[in-house]
Amino acid sequence: MGRLPALILLSIFLLAFDYYCYRAVLSVFKKWKPATKKLFSVIWWTYTGILVIGVFAAIYVPSYLPLYLSLRSIILVAFFLTLICKVVMLPFLLIDDIRRLIIKINRHFKNKNTVGSIEKVAVADAVEKPISRSSFIIKAGLLTAAVPLSSLTWGISSGAYDYKVKRRTLIFPNLPKAFEGIKFGQISDIHSGSFYNKKAVQGGVDMLLAEKPDFIFFTGDLVNDMATEMRDYQDLFSKVKAPLGVYSVLGNHDYGDYHFGGGPSAAKARNLQDVIKTHKVMGWDLLMNQHRRLKVDGEEIGILGIENWGMGRFPKYGRMDLATKDTDDLPVKLLLSHDPSHWRQEVLKKYPQIDAMFSGHTHGMQFGVRTEHYQWSPVQYIYKEWAGLYKEQNQQLYVNVGYGFLGYPGRVGILPEITIFELKRA
Repeated sequence: MGRLPALILLSIFLLAFDYYCYRAVLSVFKKWKPATKKLFSVIWWTYTGILVIGVFAAIYVPSYLPLYLSLRSIILVAFFLTLICKVVMLPFLLIDDIRRLIIKINRHFKNKNTVGSIEKVAVADAVEKPISRSSFIIKAGLLTAAVPLSSLTWGISSGAYDYKVKRRTLIFPNLPKAFEGIKFGQISDIHSGSFYNKKAVQGGVDMLLAEKPDFIFFTGDLVNDMATEMRDYQDLFSKVKAPLGVYSVLGNHDYGDYHFGGGPSAAKARNLQDVIKTHKVMGWDLLMNQHRRLKVDGEEIGILGIENWGMGRFPKYGRMDLATKDTDDLPVKLLLSHDPSHWRQEVLKKYPQIDAMFSGHTHGMQFGVRTEHYQWSPVQYIYKEWAGLYKEQNQQLYVNVGYGFLGYPGRVGILPEITIFELKRA
């Protein structure tokens, strides 16, 4: 099924679901005057119509049109928050409908054997309590739906750009003496197509540069789909510089697969070349199945970078055989690979010479709990390694939860990250 038919079917389903919620809300407020009900109906269905039309526009309107990215973000945020609230309400509505059905069935069988039951039922219905069970259940659903609405709204207003610096020490027995105490930074998953506050993004860049790292890693997903998404942010990220260089790799979103499809096309190839050119213009050294020798006072370590390699449906463009070629003499090898699943699926199994790998990709699902000694997110049921430092035998992996965001334009509990590492010898 193509994208458009699937989107149409999804819209029909959501409209039916919307009508179900609409009828339930009206049933609670029976005492509203006709004019109030009419106004409520107009507001409800106008808002719903704008959201549905807006989602189609967000997907199909060309990205080069003015204000496209800002409007798209607003539309998708409103759609996402509205849908979440209604999904949270759904169990309460179903419970109430099941309760009503059971009562009707019981009354049906009782009425067959009870004289004057119609009159008794009518009297019982007339003498209702101030708040009926149905009204209580549905109002409880409305109140419960307000909880995710408030937390997700807070995540947008407060969490999206609340950058946090994480500090880690990496110990390598074979680290050359010249690299003792060297600092480097990592950012990941910029997703420039999701940004809507350039000043806030600038604040994160300033925080990174204030740490004065000797070199910097960027571990993929510069854009959501299109190279043009960097139009308003290229000048800002061009300021990300370090004395020993900025090294970057591509992530799954940088290839344009989600916009152009998985197969090859001229437009897709041009877009990828534009993404690659953006790295070059910003002065970042993009590693595509390559390595660099980082030299300090005559001593060297290796920085390796591969194209995206991910488990399951994610593309496997990475070539470790090419990236590791002619690196046997390097005492320490640091690998940039966007998807952390690559570490367990290939690096641990086949490349024991890799001392540490640096990834992103998971975003920590932009939702969860993360403290110095405890972390939890739903993404951990998909990725075994999803945030922070992991060790297995002599190899290490660090997963950065991302600088930007995708889909939901905020973060709750899992805040955007700037990581600062210090190298130490054993």
